[in-house]
Amino acid sequence: MLDDQDRIFTNLYGMHDRSLKGAQARGHWDGTKTILQNGREWIVEQMKASGLRGRGGAGFPTGLKWSFMPKESDGRPAYLVVNADESEPGTCKDREIMRHDPHTLVEGCLIASYAMQAHACYIYIRGEYIREKEALQAAIDEAYEAGLIGKNACKSGYDFDLYLVHGAGAYICGEETALLESLEGKKGMPRMKPPFPAGAGLYGCPTTVNNVESIAVVPTILRRGPEWFASFGRPNNAGTKIFAISGHVNNPCVVEDAMSISFEELIEKHCGGIRGGWDNLKAVIPGGSSVPCVRGEKMKDAVMDFDALREVGSSLGTAAVIVMDQSTDIIKAIWRLSKFYKHESCGQCTPCREGTGWMMRVMDRLVKGEAEVEEIDMLFDVTKQVEGHTICALGDAAAWPIQGLIRNFRDEIEDRIKAQRTGKVSAVAAE
Repeated sequence: MLDDQDRIFTNLYGMHDRSLKGAQARGHWDGTKTILQNGREWIVEQMKASGLRGRGGAGFPTGLKWSFMPKESDGRPAYLVVNADESEPGTCKDREIMRHDPHTLVEGCLIASYAMQAHACYIYIRGEYIREKEALQAAIDEAYEAGLIGKNACKSGYDFDLYLVHGAGAYICGEETALLESLEGKKGMPRMKPPFPAGAGLYGCPTTVNNVESIAVVPTILRRGPEWFASFGRPNNAGTKIFAISGHVNNPCVVEDAMSISFEELIEKHCGGIRGGWDNLKAVIPGGSSVPCVRGEKMKDAVMDFDALREVGSSLGTAAVIVMDQSTDIIKAIWRLSKFYKHESCGQCTPCREGTGWMMRVMDRLVKGEAEVEEIDMLFDVTKQVEGHTICALGDAAAWPIQGLIRNFRDEIEDRIKAQRTGKVSAVAAE
């Protein structure tokens, strides 16, 4: 259990003043100039030593990602782009940072940009986040007025500009290269890699794209030291993490705790337990809607970090924990996700454009029990033809929930098909 003095986000619930004055009273913007004066190499090395892995879902080591940026400029400017397009269903952690603790992000943008020799940073915020945009823009304006960013930021001799760009509500723009296309004013469609953004990103210049939480934790890590951050969680899964728990728990919440906390402790300590008790737990999606679901009995002892969740056939993703009890029609729940991914596919790659619609239509029939039992294997086969065969990971995101359903709840799908044949289909499925 994380002690209060070790929490990085001290205003996650908006109980305190979110203005610059309030942020400074809680220790933010403290000694930022000194941090910058330690130099770029020092910042990158400290971030590597901290063991921070990207908080946007993929879990790539942040310090390593920064080190890919060119050490010497070839004349092109460098950019930092912050991915605030939090559109993964079930995920609402970055939103709390931006509306209640925005100065952690603004300060993080300055330090990270300095480390990568970027004089400009763009925060790309989700189209639906209206109030969050207002709170973040107010924080940026305050930082400019106080001389913390802008010309001679924090009196360090470094010029730094921060821009907030509002998206138009497309899930695909959360994919880093589609986000860059959208920033450039084009249609949000993922680019082929290579070249990777560190070689040719925004406007063809060296660019690093990081998640909001990954950047917002940077100032605190550098102030308190990488050893402090690395002391939480298991090896290779370091630090504190914001978990967003929704669904059938007694107290759904967004909470910061140590990585590698057990699922049981997370639910008991922060959420007041499972609705109807642990025997009522049916399934959990542990990392946002694109990761496979896990059966309840396998999840109880699971550890919430990147490596442990891979062992139970899922992923930590964004740590958006969706809890489902026995009242859930799990087939219908996964059908709803497949409908979402079909709707949000950009249509650039044939396997995804055609496959998402095909998978959704088969799921449609499985919900009603109107399919053949053989179609379950056929559906799984199609998910394998989509997964890994697209430019970006949306194809994987559409395939994995269905794979999780078939692996874990095949008996339910078969029972429903049999029940439909004998005219005994339940009221839940018939809706």
